[in-house]
Amino acid sequence: MRIVLQRVSRAAVRVRGETVAEIGTGFLLLVGVGGDDAFGQYDRLAEKVVHLRVFEDEAGKMNRALAEVGGEVLVVPQFTLYGDVRKGRRPSWAGAAPPDVARDRIEAFARALEAAGATVKRGAFGEHMEVDSVNDGPVTIWIEGAAL
Repeated sequence: MRIVLQRVSRAAVRVRGETVAEIGTGFLLLVGVGGDDAFGQYDRLAEKVVHLRVFEDEAGKMNRALAEVGGEVLVVPQFTLYGDVRKGRRPSWAGAAPPDVARDRIEAFARALEAAGATVKRGAFGEHMEVDSVNDGPVTIWIEGAAL
């Protein structure tokens, strides 16, 4: 699983002009599932995300976690995180999990985030989405699930 985590002051997902999910302060997570990802790493990964101390305290240091700021999480499926551009000019998506596998694993990860205490909103799997966000900081972190 690959995640691009952005600390945001707000984020929203629209499908065909309709808002399907939106959050205020929190994390926008662009989540991709690889074809060789093991099922079941999601509890540890969710705990890592929920407890990351990347929100500022009163001294301006990144020292607070999501719950401490009343933050939410917006999970957006993003198979393109597995795009391989080493050959040619067209990315290969061969490293991404098939849609039915990815859907189940992204949902399992979202449920693990909820079990870890986060309020979670979801993008629309398999849809063309418009994602708006205001990256706060900016703070953007790449998380490779297999490395945890």
